[in-house]
Amino acid sequence: MAGKGEIIQIHIGQAGVQIANACWELYCLEHGIMANGRCMTQPSDDSFLTFFEFSGHEPCVQPRLVMVDTEPTVIDEIRTGAYRNLFHPETLITGKDDSGSNFSRGYHLMASDLLDRTMNAIRRVADRCRSLRGFLVFRAIGGGTGSGLGTRIMEKLVEDFGKKMTVIEFLVYPSPSISPVIVEPYNALLSTHFSMDYADVSFIVDNEALYDICANTLNVPAPTYTNLNRIIGQVVAAFTASQRFAGPSSVGFQELQTNLVPYPRIHYPLLNYAPLVPITHSQFVNMSTAQLTGQCFQMSNQMVRCNPAHGKYMACVLLYRGEVAPNEINTALENIKRTKSFKFVNWSPTGFKIGVSSMPPVYVPNGDLAPTNRACVAISNNTNIRIAWCRLVNKFDKLYQRRAFVYHYVGEGLEEGNFNEASENICQLVHDYLEVDASGGASPQRDSDADD
Repeated sequence: MAGKGEIIQIHIGQAGVQIANACWELYCLEHGIMANGRCMTQPSDDSFLTFFEFSGHEPCVQPRLVMVDTEPTVIDEIRTGAYRNLFHPETLITGKDDSGSNFSRGYHLMASDLLDRTMNAIRRVADRCRSLRGFLVFRAIGGGTGSGLGTRIMEKLVEDFGKKMTVIEFLVYPSPSISPVIVEPYNALLSTHFSMDYADVSFIVDNEALYDICANTLNVPAPTYTNLNRIIGQVVAAFTASQRFAGPSSVGFQELQTNLVPYPRIHYPLLNYAPLVPITHSQFVNMSTAQLTGQCFQMSNQMVRCNPAHGKYMACVLLYRGEVAPNEINTALENIKRTKSFKFVNWSPTGFKIGVSSMPPVYVPNGDLAPTNRACVAISNNTNIRIAWCRLVNKFDKLYQRRAFVYHYVGEGLEEGNFNEASENICQLVHDYLEVDASGGASPQRDSDADD
């Protein structure tokens, strides 16, 4: 098993399932797997088995995943689409009704219908793993399914598989310019509050930031969800490359948490990806390692809107793909450390963990991104991510001061006290980041009076 073990991906709700399209399209291209699950060539090693398993009849493979949505439309597109023969029907789970953009409805009513079916499917996939290492969960927290049902699935994963199993999630964060759902701040804060203890690492992907990348960097003025999701797919492919391919220095699934999360609550790192070059500029793409690394610390390449220069770094993991020489990485990092705006907490002055996968990135034909022979994803735990949470708390409080729409949630089984608890918990999270910032990094103390 190339010593790597398996990872199961769980895609929840409309956004989670649409991201699945982008991710698995790329994984198949990278591993030489056709849309019907047949391997185009004999694999050179078995590292692809991290994400794929052989189906009943070799040489066909199928993904180690489960997709679930409360209503069938998006998954039906997969059942009839180009990849319909890749995914096992048992792993595609749908209900008959949607969650009405309501966390409480997803958490209570929808979970009563779908939770057991979803967990049975996950257990069946897990039973076929020889050395399961963890789960990658994809969901949006602004709607009802990803936030409510997603939280129940997270709880159940920890209950059924134990805390030893690493759970890493990609959270699509609400963005007012794209979604018209007025109660998104409720769903997002309630979901974060209820599921905070069940994830080891949570990457926030902000649609607003992706929108900016499309419009300002990739010259896509009116992006669709497909455009946004393909950027996420590229980031996820780079993030998981060292799990799926041999390399001179790979970073294991558990190592990410060990290196990135100094205190359990502070587990929301920033994601940056480079290079982001529009397809029209293909001929200008060949970047040096120093340029690539430099781009990875620019706000224009960031998946969530905040300014890391206003915060401090606690840790940083850099995952390179393609031909990258270790001495070039060292030189590039020395340059970064000399930048005035780049501040590490005083108890973690070195703070960099490096992974290199020799497999260069692969690109979807006719996509927005110019193909390149190397890429890098930077995952950094920076205290200024608190700004994203502040924005959300402010929107939440404006709605909640008027008790607007609260009856929809209480009517679906939530207690009104949960709203106060959620707001206080996320304010405390903001405070935890501020304490790390102010102290240069002393352990954040719980402070029940803390507020933002």
